[in-house]
Amino acid sequence: MVFKMTNVLAVVKVMPESVDTSLEELQNAISNKLPSKVSMKKTEIEEIGFGIKALRLSLILPDEAGGTDLIEETIRSVEGVSDVQVEFCSRL
Repeated sequence: MVFKMTNVLAVVKVMPESVDTSLEELQNAISNKLPSKVSMKKTEIEEIGFGIKALRLSLILPDEAGGTDLIEETIRSVEGVSDVQVEFCSRL
């Protein structure tokens, strides 16, 4: 029996450290740091309130042991990122 590797769609909310953080630059820094097996399919800017905005990233990644842990750690390590939350995760 042959098993086909499936992919996962993960929607991740990224909070910047400051309201002055450029979300475009933050998105580019995250994109450059993601592993090659992960692709960024969609990005949105979400208004939180009081001038605070967050990035919502739709990522496609392989379905591997550990789930989204590596991606969360990678994004947290980017300068300018305050917090990362996985909002949605589903196999494709």
